[in-house]
Amino acid sequence: MHKEAEFQRVMIKLSGEALMGNQGFGITPEMISYVADEITKVHLLGVEISIVVGGGNIFRGVAGSSAGMDRTSADNMGMLATVINSLALCDALEKHDVPTRVQTAIGMNKIAEPFIRRRAIRHLEKGRVVIFAAGTGNPYFTTDTAAVLRAHEMRAQILFKATQVDGVYDKDPVIHDDATMFDELSYMQVIEKQLHVMDMTAISLAMEHNLPLQVFDLHQQDNISRAAIGDAIGTRIYNE
Repeated sequence: MHKEAEFQRVMIKLSGEALMGNQGFGITPEMISYVADEITKVHLLGVEISIVVGGGNIFRGVAGSSAGMDRTSADNMGMLATVINSLALCDALEKHDVPTRVQTAIGMNKIAEPFIRRRAIRHLEKGRVVIFAAGTGNPYFTTDTAAVLRAHEMRAQILFKATQVDGVYDKDPVIHDDATMFDELSYMQVIEKQLHVMDMTAISLAMEHNLPLQVFDLHQQDNISRAAIGDAIGTRIYNE
């Protein structure tokens, strides 16, 4: 890939499920190596990269809560699951010779740095990838909201949501053959149409602070680097 990047600093949101591969739970070595390889391609473009990874491949707080567990306890377990994923991704990136740091919203200084905004920005300026783990550090907030929050704090120019589908549809494409994918949307359209892109807290925060969002398929090779150079892939969401 010989084009120059359109963005200097980006935030990438990865779902925990993206690390499962076909096994239905946990982390597959092949999948995490693939994800690290895709992120490495963006790093080689000179883009400053921060990442938030979900924890749904290990434990999902909402699911635990619906099964009768205390919501705060369930969300704390979900946040710890994101730390496991973040450490695994850090290890995979460093095997690709990409300098990486993990910062956690919950103090656990034996295994990762605490989240310190100025230190994180300095890491980015030095060409290190920064992975933000443990969500916001608070229950009742999703990792989507954490990704938007950290993107604002890092002054990222765009949030890439690398997911399991190739964009945002008007209805579930798995169930409906006539589902239509949007190339572009405004945040107000997302709210009015009640499209399931991210939870409403994350959408509102992104809209309020004018953070563009691009949703695309993680499993299509080179998609993250294509997004970084400004290719029209997936769905772009922004303020009108």
